[in-house]
Amino acid sequence: MCRKSVTYKCRGIVKGHASGEAIVSTGAMCFYLCNPENGEVIERNHPIQGKSIAGKILVLKSGKGSSVVQVDGFYQLWVKGSLPAAIILKDTEPVIVSSAVVVGKTMVDRMECDPFEAISDGDFVEVDADAGEIRVTRKTVSG
Repeated sequence: MCRKSVTYKCRGIVKGHASGEAIVSTGAMCFYLCNPENGEVIERNHPIQGKSIAGKILVLKSGKGSSVVQVDGFYQLWVKGSLPAAIILKDTEPVIVSSAVVVGKTMVDRMECDPFEAISDGDFVEVDADAGEIRVTRKTVSG
């Protein structure tokens, strides 16, 4: 097994640094529909239903839901220590950004390539929102 790291440029939205295992969701997410105790996605039929986002680098299409519901979901996860380590967005919208700002959660967007092509579940990802960089170490590379 070989490990290959690639660094991509991005735009920092909420400053900070974080690293960890990636969890990838091609669906939009309402953080209110996550269990605050363990970060498990409880929204029915969500692409990552039943998986925990706690401490992970969450690669996400976008947020969904009203500002009140979204910020409450972020806050409840923050209180219980179950937020992702950082969030990489494909499509940015103001509600998810404002929610991340409230709790100071590292967030980036505008990755120089499609994050769903560059990052897979289980990859090790380092997010440096201050420098505008994402470093991806693929879980496995054949050859």
